Amino acid sequence: MRYELYYWPGIQGRGEFVRLALEEAGADYRDVARTRGGETKMLALMGDPRVKHPPFAPPFLRAGRLLIAQTANILAYLGPRHGLCPRGEAGRLFVHQLQLTIADFVAEIHDTHHPIGSGLYYEDQKREAQRRAEDFLANRAPKFLGYFEDVLARSGGTYLAGRRPSAADLSVFQVVAGLHYAFPRAMRRLERRVPRVAALAGRVAARPRIAAYLESPRRIPFNQMGIFRHYPELDR
Repeated sequence: MRYELYYWPGIQGRGEFVRLALEEAGADYRDVARTRGGETKMLALMGDPRVKHPPFAPPFLRAGRLLIAQTANILAYLGPRHGLCPRGEAGRLFVHQLQLTIADFVAEIHDTHHPIGSGLYYEDQKREAQRRAEDFLANRAPKFLGYFEDVLARSGGTYLAGRRPSAADLSVFQVVAGLHYAFPRAMRRLERRVPRVAALAGRVAARPRIAAYLESPRRIPFNQMGIFRHYPELDR
């Protein structure tokens, strides 16, 4: 099957979590909005009244006749089909649980630079962003990273759900990479407290297909339009 991924063409965003899974799986996929006229096609599909199960927003994935939206939902679909989750029900549900926790973490990361509203510029909420980022780095980031550190300590293997990587491991790598871009000073301090998470991120980055992807033009660089944004005044 050839998948069609729909996401905004100029940012990693939430679509990157899906891209990483597709790349690790060696799946045949087309990043539609990055093709000529693709963004127009994406928007047209979202507004098409003939679509029975319309997505609220990108990312969404076309898989045959299915149109699947929401990052964690897409990964729950891809996981058992491409060996990116355990075979047993308990393990599959646990990986999905981790993915939903990552979604919560990502939302809080985004809100460090847009704590009031996404429709406002960062410059319109800088004071609030500074307070939000300070609390995030002091309390929320250590809590989330500490949770994944504990999961790794209990897993019985080198990955979150055991000895084989799952979509959640790929997503934790993406979060760690994004936090290093957004908060390089703070992450040097925070990462010392979660050595298993740091090792996991390095392990994922070294996987052959992921390493090749990271060096390819398919990997969109971090930038100031995505979830992870670097504002030096927030990195304390």
